[in-house]
Amino acid sequence: MYFTALLARTENGWEASDRELDDVETLDELADLARETGSDEEPVLVCIEQEGAWFGIVRVDGEDDPRVFVSDAARAVRSAYGEILLSDELLGREPEDPYALDNLVDLDGTEDGTDALTEPGKDTDDATEAVPQGPVGDPGLMADFGVDSAAVLSLTPDNALAEIADALGCGDVLEAVR
Repeated sequence: MYFTALLARTENGWEASDRELDDVETLDELADLARETGSDEEPVLVCIEQEGAWFGIVRVDGEDDPRVFVSDAARAVRSAYGEILLSDELLGREPEDPYALDNLVDLDGTEDGTDALTEPGKDTDDATEAVPQGPVGDPGLMADFGVDSAAVLSLTPDNALAEIADALGCGDVLEAVR
């Protein structure tokens, strides 16, 4: 089970809203959703947690690129929401080009039974094996709010979002949308 919330800083403090992310497929779409929720150049935090397994935070400041932190990439990659957050850049790997010559099959008109996006002889789970265990991203994305990198890295998925909201002074606001 997932919980998602958007925390937007306003002139009156933090406001929280729970949003369904079912229609969001990319980090850019998630950032656009956050920008729609926020006001002007104020930051918006998108908080995602999966029942004690992992949590992720995306910080969006105006039109800047979103900053992402994921507590456990190996667990998150198995989830639809995690796949949104875990870009090749965040994972420190070269983006895979599905149309690269090595990935194309059936160029001579013969059928060899492989998927055009899967390398012959390569298990489809190999992609998840390349994902590191543990945290990835920017643990300092909330340092200017008084939540430093060490504090973020020490959070456990069981109550990370509640602890973050408490540190921001909006724990009751987050609990209201839970």
